[in-house]
Amino acid sequence: MAKLGFDNDKYLRMQSEKIKERISKFGGKLYLEFGGKIFDDYHASRVLPGFLPDSKMKMLLQLKDSAEMIIAINANDIEKNKVRGDIGITYDLDVLRLMDIYKSFGLRICGVVLTQFSSQPSAIKFEEKLAGLGIKTYRHYRIENYPQDIQLIVSDNGYGKNDYIETTQPLVVVTAPGPGSGKMAVCLSQLYHEQKRGIEAGYAKFETFPIWNLPLKHPVNLAYEAATTDLNDVNMIDPFHLEAYGKTTVNYNRDIEIFPVLNEIFERIYGVSPYKSPTDMGVNMAGNCIFDDEAVKEASKQEVIRRYYKALVKKKNGENVANEIYNLELLMKQLEITPEYRKCVEPALKKSDETGAPAAAIELSDGTVVLGKTSSLLGASSAALLNALKKIAGISGDIDLVSPIVIEPIQDLKVNHLGNRNPRLHTDEVLIALSISAATNPTAEKAMQALRNLKGCEMHSTVILADVDIHTLGKLGINVTCEPLRQKKSYYNK
Repeated sequence: MAKLGFDNDKYLRMQSEKIKERISKFGGKLYLEFGGKIFDDYHASRVLPGFLPDSKMKMLLQLKDSAEMIIAINANDIEKNKVRGDIGITYDLDVLRLMDIYKSFGLRICGVVLTQFSSQPSAIKFEEKLAGLGIKTYRHYRIENYPQDIQLIVSDNGYGKNDYIETTQPLVVVTAPGPGSGKMAVCLSQLYHEQKRGIEAGYAKFETFPIWNLPLKHPVNLAYEAATTDLNDVNMIDPFHLEAYGKTTVNYNRDIEIFPVLNEIFERIYGVSPYKSPTDMGVNMAGNCIFDDEAVKEASKQEVIRRYYKALVKKKNGENVANEIYNLELLMKQLEITPEYRKCVEPALKKSDETGAPAAAIELSDGTVVLGKTSSLLGASSAALLNALKKIAGISGDIDLVSPIVIEPIQDLKVNHLGNRNPRLHTDEVLIALSISAATNPTAEKAMQALRNLKGCEMHSTVILADVDIHTLGKLGINVTCEPLRQKKSYYNK
């Protein structure tokens, strides 16, 4: 596990108090545009070691009794079957997944808003599906010349045409499956409707990154740019905040570019804008909870390298990511690092050169690097995984955790009965074999107990791993990178 540098408990306290403070500023009702992932923010947990992936959910649970959720989804994304790249499901299915998660934590859900609605057939079908599940849906329509024609936008023919969402709680969290879902427009539309009804309500924005009170070129903020190269997001000094307060803060280009428009919309709704800068709109307190700057800098450098390898693999898979790769190379140059700065890269490459076959290396929490090579029984990643467990558990390297007597029947099942061409065990299969061995073998049981210590370890493979290995290692909390090479010449890599 990386050296800790972030105080998660302090974050939970400060963040919830900041949101309560913003609610009171607007007379007791706040629409909070919630950017990023609420439940599974693994990027934040990687670059801010100590931040837990579900920290934002835990923070919201502190406000649960006075909060409710609105989920926005762009109707065009439904029509295009847009897929979340990290978990591989379409945005409409992710809406259902998110609702299940929020409900399991006891959070209220007002309903789902279909933004940019223009009678798209798939959106209507999804609306019918939600109705059949007893979920309220609302339509927000495309407005001509948005966001330039502010007079039309802030009128009964603009925001006024949208369905009004009935809410009852002081805090209304507006979230979505991904970017471009129209969260901000939903918030502003609601402010227009609330104002017409004589209800005081305000707007604020929750984005963890970039962290506004860290320097522009701080590795944490550069790691955010690395994570959003596909969106062309760029961190910038907030000129509006600098002019209004004489203080240097960091925001990103889209918020800065849209702020003059937002400011005028606020003025038309309220009569006077409550904010002087994009930074003013935010409520993020993460920067105040870093206690070891060097630790988060190091973690962020590692994240940039991981993003670089991920882009190289995407290129190998036929995606047009030349611009992403170029931008990531620029970020590494700014940070004065190369891919070899990642400690597990060179040992893996060296082992591959020695054996003439794919290899893998895992850097453990204490900095030790263990290796895995390809054999007739195991793939390199599976071998590295077993060797890492041996090292952590203090088991001699020459002991077989899983006997060939156990592995060979699994290989027979794979090849002769299930039609697999590769007889070597993937990581999920070797873990099953290990768990079976643990029932009668105390040494294997000891290795099983060491699994929890793999979280936060770093791994590099000299070839692109199969999806099953990537997912299994990810579930163990291992951060994996791969050379953009295939073990065999094939177009379909599962």
